[in-house]
Amino acid sequence: PKTQTFDPERGVQVDTKGTHREIATLREEDWGIYLSRPVVARPNAWWIETWVLPELGVCLSDWRWRPGHERDQDVYVDIAAITREGRRLRMTDLYLDLVVRRGRGTDVIDLDEFVAAVAQGLVGTDLAEYALERSHAVLDGLVRHDHDHVAWLASLGVDLGPRDRPEDAPG
Repeated sequence: PKTQTFDPERGVQVDTKGTHREIATLREEDWGIYLSRPVVARPNAWWIETWVLPELGVCLSDWRWRPGHERDQDVYVDIAAITREGRRLRMTDLYLDLVVRRGRGTDVIDLDEFVAAVAQGLVGTDLAEYALERSHAVLDGLVRHDHDHVAWLASLGVDLGPRDRPEDAPG
């Protein structure tokens, strides 16, 4: 499974392969971590904002797409097991994801990857049950709030706070 470590002390995000990505903005909140950073080595996107919420078992991402690569989504939700190691957060992706189109709908995606990961033993039965419970709870919350992730999180006492991202793609 894909893992990521968010390290506020060093201002980096480290992925499964050990690649360090510098974070432009990192804010620690009661609910978790907000970060905003450029996307490197991905031809279809140039910026990402991420909200890591350990207690909810989710990581929300808002991508800035390069012209011609836009997607019909407002936020991408990873269902994850997230643990704290001091100030660092370690996230293990559990293969289930949701694509939110604010005010219009939410799709649960990557079910095939989830089933394959469970069948291959990459995700144990306890984590698989957790992932299913989380994905259902997130979907239920989004549906109850008209597919508005901000309203859903606000109902849980989570204020995502100010955003820090450039508006225009680099030339």
